[in-house]
Amino acid sequence: MSGWTTLAEAQTMDAADPLRAYRDRFTLPEGLIYLDGNSLGALPRATPARVAAAVEAQWGHDLIASWNKHGWIEAPVRLGARIAPLIGAGADEVIVADSTSANLFKLIVAACQAQPDRTTILTEPGNFPTDLYIAQGIADLLPGRQVRTVPVGEIAAAIDGDTAVVMLTHVHYKTGAMLDMASLTMAAHAKGALILWDLSHSVGAVPVDLVGCDADMAVGCGYKYLNGGPGAPAFLYVAGRLHGRLRSPMTGWMGHRAPFDFGDDYAPGEGMAPFLCGTPPILGMAALDAGLDTFDGVSMAEVTAKSRSLSALLIAGIEQRCAGAGFTLVTPRDPATRGSHVSVAHPHAWEVCQALIARGVVGDFRAPEVLRLGLTPLYTSHEDVWRAVEMIAEVMETEAWRDPAYAERAAVT
Repeated sequence: MSGWTTLAEAQTMDAADPLRAYRDRFTLPEGLIYLDGNSLGALPRATPARVAAAVEAQWGHDLIASWNKHGWIEAPVRLGARIAPLIGAGADEVIVADSTSANLFKLIVAACQAQPDRTTILTEPGNFPTDLYIAQGIADLLPGRQVRTVPVGEIAAAIDGDTAVVMLTHVHYKTGAMLDMASLTMAAHAKGALILWDLSHSVGAVPVDLVGCDADMAVGCGYKYLNGGPGAPAFLYVAGRLHGRLRSPMTGWMGHRAPFDFGDDYAPGEGMAPFLCGTPPILGMAALDAGLDTFDGVSMAEVTAKSRSLSALLIAGIEQRCAGAGFTLVTPRDPATRGSHVSVAHPHAWEVCQALIARGVVGDFRAPEVLRLGLTPLYTSHEDVWRAVEMIAEVMETEAWRDPAYAERAAVT
């Protein structure tokens, strides 16, 4: 772009957007520009009624009969099959259960125990904290295991005969950088290691092809681009060729082959079932089910194209309209190597973020100095991006961010 886009040009882009009608599937506050769907997806219009039905009709009226009558017991498998096409997996390779952290624990331990002669969990420094913390806890728990971190560009060369599992995030939570899943998976397999991908900032926003890349394992959350609501159940993937070889360390009753036989001894179920543990959170799954409805009829190719268009517009706007304001682009310029959020560094990113929120542009902050702006293709418009850039420029030009009120830190950033 030779100059900053006009509002009319942004509106023209929206008029040509094949996904423009999907915005109506969401409840978005009037006048708010929501650029934080990569942290918490917006509320689908169908969710309140779906959850109310689960509470009032199913729980309230049908009570315990709902486990059979309304298919509560099949929810983890059914929702996993709905997520599978979004990540390029088979319907029998994905299951919904627990949290991302709990699922990481299951899969890392399973990978380590499947390769007892290998001692290293390999990952990158600066990975999402829960990924690192879970890996560190496992290393403390399993004798002789260690976590090794190397810069992501050196991961492939660092994989060796002692590597049990490579654990990487497909789209980095802070930088937005998207890794080459196929080549890194191939590098792991060449050295006999397994690989585990965290898809929390990928699923529903960028192309993922787990089967095509021959990936071994994956996890992801349900509350970002999948719009499942705060604390929504997570999912995990295990390639079909590894079913039976990888065994979950959390041998709960829902993973048993016959849970309602109530036997004393654990016997794992078939396929993905052993990666279940406790009772499914039915109300959370009802909300996630409604969130997945927002993808009905959606082409992931169109989602990807719009994500790239929105992020290109945002990057151009910040660099052209906000030149000299002190921002440094953190996110990769190459659209093929970035996810669906744009991050810029600024010494006063926290204050800038708070000033924007006060003016109806909601992004978020990631320590120590990153302003992160998420672009959700199903409901973010080019006009949203244009107006957000104009507001960023105003906040910087007027130095509104210097208001002392914006320097106060909150518990959640």
